[in-house]
Amino acid sequence: MLHFKLQLGCLILLLYVGFVYVRDRRKYDPKHKFSVFDALFTTALITLVFDGLTAYMVNHLEYVDPMINLFCHVVFLVGIDTFIFNLFIYMLSITESLPKTLPFKIIAYSPYVVSVVVAVLFAPELKYLTHSVSNYSMGITAYTCFAMAAVYSLLALIVFCVHFKRIESHKRASITTSLIAMLAVAGYQIVNSYVLLTSICITIIILGVYINQENPAVKELERYHKEMVMGFATLVENKDGSTGGHIKRTSIYVELLTEELKRRGHYKDILTKDYTNNLYKAAPMHDIGKVAVPDVILQKPGKLTTAEFESMKFHTVNGGKIIKETFEHLGNDEYAEVAYQVAMYHHEKWNGKGYPEGLQGEEIPLCARIMAIADVFDAVSMNRCYRAALPIDECFDIIKNGSGVDFDPVLVDIFMDIRPQVEEAHHNTEE
Repeated sequence: MLHFKLQLGCLILLLYVGFVYVRDRRKYDPKHKFSVFDALFTTALITLVFDGLTAYMVNHLEYVDPMINLFCHVVFLVGIDTFIFNLFIYMLSITESLPKTLPFKIIAYSPYVVSVVVAVLFAPELKYLTHSVSNYSMGITAYTCFAMAAVYSLLALIVFCVHFKRIESHKRASITTSLIAMLAVAGYQIVNSYVLLTSICITIIILGVYINQENPAVKELERYHKEMVMGFATLVENKDGSTGGHIKRTSIYVELLTEELKRRGHYKDILTKDYTNNLYKAAPMHDIGKVAVPDVILQKPGKLTTAEFESMKFHTVNGGKIIKETFEHLGNDEYAEVAYQVAMYHHEKWNGKGYPEGLQGEEIPLCARIMAIADVFDAVSMNRCYRAALPIDECFDIIKNGSGVDFDPVLVDIFMDIRPQVEEAHHNTEE
């Protein structure tokens, strides 16, 4: 009964976690669609139920109908196979490396299909062995399950190492823990088949993934943070008569350009998951320094004087200072640094004739170079207090002609290539 109690305890724990997860999901994300994690969690619960049933049955075979025992073992073995497979798919999804071509799909899915087929076909040949700790079942289905766990653990480890930078830093610990737990328990289980520890492995993995990655309440806090940043940036932007459209559009352009950069493999050492997430959160703050610019300058309908322009240029330095003073002590140094660079350097030019420091080429941080294109394109394509919006073709020509002068040539080429997406975003967010 010891192992049955172990599995029952794990099941009760996961049922409680599941209750909290569903409650918070309904509260914070009512439009949530069935996800890979939902499939992983559901499989875990089903597997734990049948893990407990089979653990009880192998120790009380004289009281159990053979067909019921066989059915429970088949479901349990298929459940383990499916849980391990879903965990591997989850790993692929969070590293944005799900297989898209048929050969890679065959490589990814074949071990699972083979193991399930073997579990169903050879379940009747299971042998039930006795041990002083607990009776247990053994046979080709169990060995195949062990082999599949080893294969997917190795594949998951390879994916984790290859795509390490695509995973947010705060998620890496939980993933590492899950992999170690799966490898350790699977290895111990293979050597000591009578020790039924599958339930502990499943529970550790689910708890780690839920707490560090899938908790709806934590995701809601992240959404609140994003909305607060956007609201603060919009409040500042209202000083020059805008209604927040500029920061919304530029944020979209930044994301479109960055995602295409990542897809093509440019700057892959820089564009980690953490970096891109921080950039998307920092983009709305690029003009935060305008809070210190007098309204008479921001709202002036005509051309600025030399003195007024110098005052306007100083919004980059003020923005960097505000970011440092506001966000530097919030515990996310990487975000604070990206936000600082975006605010401070988004008016630098590729040829070194920008401001405030006259940086040149790749001396300008990548995040600021991306922001520069988004900022200029929106500035010329929308109505401003000092002039009307330019025709869309002329706006793209300004970006194209600025290649190697004002902007990073690589970024310009990609921006021109994604013109349809940029135009769609421009049209959908026009004020």
